[in-house]
Amino acid sequence: MKRTGLLAILLALTIALPSAHAATEADYKAAYAAAEAAAKEAASLRHQWTTTISTLAAAKKAAEGGDFDRAFAAAKEAEALAKASIFQANSEKEAWKAMEIR
Repeated sequence: MKRTGLLAILLALTIALPSAHAATEADYKAAYAAAEAAAKEAASLRHQWTTTISTLAAAKKAAEGGDFDRAFAAAKEAEALAKASIFQANSEKEAWKAMEIR
């Protein structure tokens, strides 16, 4: 049990630590494509958050300025926002039934 807890802490620290290398343009483009795909899926569910759009715009602006570290980070954040909005849309498809007055 103790060993599992230690492994979980080490894994969490590994994930939380920033990357040792600088993001490249290719890293940014891959992250942006994934974020854009998730945003399109959220839009198709008619549940796209406005923060996703502004974060995608910030990623694009940072990339245009050559700051691929910031662009990559913003693209990853936009992808996370889009996936969260997709999760919310899917969970609310059924959740409203529990609130219905009978």
